Amino acid sequence: MTETKTLSAQPDSPRTPRRRLLPAVGLDRFSGLYLLVVLVIAYSLIEPSTFFTSQNFRLVLSSQAITGIITLGLMVSLICGVFDLSIAANMTWAVLFVGYLQEHGYPWGAAVVLAVLSGAVIGVLNAIVVTRLHVDSVIGTLGMSSILAAVSYRLTGGQAVTTGIRPGFSDFGNAEFASIPLPVYFFAVIAVALWYFLNYRPSGRYLYAVGSNLAAARLAGLKVLRLQWTGLIVSATVASFAGVVFAAQLGNSPYNAGTSYLLPAFSAAFLGATQVRPGRFNVWGTVIAIYLLAVGVKGLKLKWPSEAWISDLFEGVVLIVAVALAVRSSRRTRTA
Repeated sequence: MTETKTLSAQPDSPRTPRRRLLPAVGLDRFSGLYLLVVLVIAYSLIEPSTFFTSQNFRLVLSSQAITGIITLGLMVSLICGVFDLSIAANMTWAVLFVGYLQEHGYPWGAAVVLAVLSGAVIGVLNAIVVTRLHVDSVIGTLGMSSILAAVSYRLTGGQAVTTGIRPGFSDFGNAEFASIPLPVYFFAVIAVALWYFLNYRPSGRYLYAVGSNLAAARLAGLKVLRLQWTGLIVSATVASFAGVVFAAQLGNSPYNAGTSYLLPAFSAAFLGATQVRPGRFNVWGTVIAIYLLAVGVKGLKLKWPSEAWISDLFEGVVLIVAVALAVRSSRRTRTA
């Protein structure tokens, strides 16, 4: 017995400090941030005249505001365990609808409100399909994407809305404060609001509980269906808001504008789940992932400007790797 106690009291093996090195420097939680710094340095050395400029950094910051907004909305639905594949079609609908309303005489302020509210309605329809009709969220929201594509085409005949856009609407989308475009502030405000809600409000923690273990959440007395409704409505409403801001930036309403945002949004959301709080979708991890992807794609485009396929390849590979890492981190978290 004495010998056993003596052995158990021995200090950890010499390898223990090395095992603790990664958590000590935060590499397990902030690897994306370290990689972002490495990419910035590398691209600055490779393309100093085009990448390492204040104009380029400002462009990267502002160009990702729309991606950031739509990704944060998607993240809320993913947290509660439902996939919203309709966000791109929803954004396209909002882009066209806000332009269509102005073209037909509506003040731009009213058009903005109605377009965002229409996104909330789409979220309600998604929630009915998923929670009442018991259709898998992937299938249900994918079907909603097709419906929205059809309605958008019927609304404008598959054409962009370029007439009737109010000057005040375009001024709103291109306003700046301290040389930073207004959409960046929208992104920041939504990020802070969601961070507070998810971490300091009971409803936010309940969303995590539903996404982590649906059966356990139901047995614990949580209103699972209501929480899933919340996730889908928030996702759809934020996607519509992203569409409105996008149209305001351009000063017109191009057709099929949201399609290119679907893959980057999912890539950033899943990559973000490997950062800051590994194994869980979280706001600041998502923000890091958004700009990591943006810098990675931007540097490759500057290096090979004629290769249009590079961004799709990069984002596709990142999505696969990010999902694999997110699943692995989630398993480790649950095991712990």
